[in-house]
Amino acid sequence: MKKVLHIEATYERLDTFLSGELGISKSQAGQLIKKSLVFLNDVVCKKGGQRLKIGDRLHIIEPDNVPTPPKEIPWDVPIIYEDDDILLLNKPPGLVVHPAPSVKGATLVDWLKFKGFSLSNCSGEERYGIVHRLDKETSGAILVAKNNLAHAQLSEQLKNREMGRYYLAVLTEGINKPITIECQMGRHPKNRLKMANLDGFRQKMPASRYSKSQFVPLLASDKSGLGLIAAKLYTGRTHQIRVHLESISRHIVGDKLYGRGDDWNVRVLLHAYLIYFSHPVTGKKMFFKVPVFDDMLEFLNKNFDEAGLNEAIREAHILSAFDAF
Repeated sequence: MKKVLHIEATYERLDTFLSGELGISKSQAGQLIKKSLVFLNDVVCKKGGQRLKIGDRLHIIEPDNVPTPPKEIPWDVPIIYEDDDILLLNKPPGLVVHPAPSVKGATLVDWLKFKGFSLSNCSGEERYGIVHRLDKETSGAILVAKNNLAHAQLSEQLKNREMGRYYLAVLTEGINKPITIECQMGRHPKNRLKMANLDGFRQKMPASRYSKSQFVPLLASDKSGLGLIAAKLYTGRTHQIRVHLESISRHIVGDKLYGRGDDWNVRVLLHAYLIYFSHPVTGKKMFFKVPVFDDMLEFLNKNFDEAGLNEAIREAHILSAFDAF
């Protein structure tokens, strides 16, 4: 479908104009331009920074909303909540969210396509409906938009920190008190697979970005010396929780990339447990608890006191623990 816009009075960037006219984010407008779906005066646009003037004529071609489904996928993803606008999933551990050149297996996006969900496409087919992501090793809450309006609204909430998640993590050594970590993060200069806290490096590192996390202790294990903690993010950098913990010499059980090697033969025990946001259409405040997967729950029950664990992972207990800040 083609949408035509006539420029009556403006002198602003193309991506800014599209964002306002179509009710999408600036980055989503950039995706339309990148995929050669925007024409200015019948010529395909290549740059979002191009200036518009009175009398210009834009043609926007909307991409197909539902790409061709891939071959059958032999696994499933638990659906926590669904309505006409949003889909809340419990992402299994070991599942990559969206395709990339280095990803060989099926992704969460492939599963969404296979299931035939009618979802947003303003971020391109590769990120089909994806508002935010989780690392491959991390399980838990992930929110998906079913249409472009919902996608734009949720992206704005994410940007303004009106949407957020609380994570559970099992550490090889716990923390004794709540702590806030703020630093510049970027690619590790000596290991391209890792991100790093760059504040401690002597030379100024390029492409660094501000990051902030808060951590609170929930429960210590008398059996194994492990510690269960909750984490809240104020920014969304790649590997942020793992990098911030490494900067204080703490490591998540099963983390072979950032950990120092432990005897636990398990996956990375990190789970996005609680999520809050406002419904993108109704504005209703929404809050969900996303169940821990059986492998992590079995590990917790084996290594922590059952009564103490049940209290530690209660929603009210976790939320009150952050009152210390």
